[in-house]
Amino acid sequence: MSLYVEYPRFRLIPGSYTDDTQMSIAVAEVIVAQAAWTPEVLADSFVRAFKRDRREGYARNFYHFLVEIPNGQEFLTKIRPDSNKSGAAMRAAPIGIYPTPEKVIEAATIQAAITHNTPDGINAAVAAALMSHYFIYQLGAKRKLGEFLKGYVSGEWSKPWEAKVKSKGWMSDRAAITAVMRNDSMSELLQDCIAFTGDVDTVAAIALAASSCSEEITRVGTCKGKRNSCSELEPLHSCMG
Repeated sequence: MSLYVEYPRFRLIPGSYTDDTQMSIAVAEVIVAQAAWTPEVLADSFVRAFKRDRREGYARNFYHFLVEIPNGQEFLTKIRPDSNKSGAAMRAAPIGIYPTPEKVIEAATIQAAITHNTPDGINAAVAAALMSHYFIYQLGAKRKLGEFLKGYVSGEWSKPWEAKVKSKGWMSDRAAITAVMRNDSMSELLQDCIAFTGDVDTVAAIALAASSCSEEITRVGTCKGKRNSCSELEPLHSCMG
C-alpha cells in the first residue's frame, strides 16, 4: 500500500477499490450463485454490495440513490435507465465467463439495460464483456482483439485511441482496447491507462479485468525502474471456477 497515492477528490484509503470494482463484484456474485439472470436479481445485488460496504467513487446522485434504496425492486422502480455513459461497461467483465459470445451478449445487454438502456450504453457493456471472454477462452492473440469485437458489436474497436477519455462508455472501451493491445505487463498497462487522462479509472477497470485473463500479459512488471508485483491478479476463470 505504500506505493499508492491518496486521491485528491475523495477521502479514500490509498489502494482501496471504488465503484467500478464494487459493481463488478455484484455482477460476479450473481454468476457464482447461479441465480436467475434478471434485472431484479442484478439490481438487488447492486444494492446489497453497496450497503454492506459503502464506497466512494459513484456519481454523487447515484451514491445518494443507493443510500436511499432498500432493494432491487425499488431500484428498478425509481432508476432512470437512460444513461449512455460508462457505468454498465465498467462492471461487465465478469460476464465474459459465459461460454459463448452470444450468451455473453445476451447477459451483458440485460445487465446494461438496468441503468444504461441506450445504444451506446449497451454496446459499451457488450464490448467490455466480450473483451474478457476473448481472453478467458483464448480466442486469439491480443493484437486481434479489436477485430474480434467488430464481429459482434458495432464500433471502431481496432482504431487506436489517443485522446482524453470522456464519459461515454465506448470511449473507455476504445482506450482500454488500445492499452491492452500495446502493453505486455499489468504495470505498464495501468500506467498507459492513466496516461490517457480523463475517466481513467473506468479505462483501467475494463483493461485490467480483461488483461488479467490474457496469457500474453504478465502479472509482474516494472514500475519506476524497480521490479514490483504491481498487480498480482489471477484470471477471472480461476477465481470463479
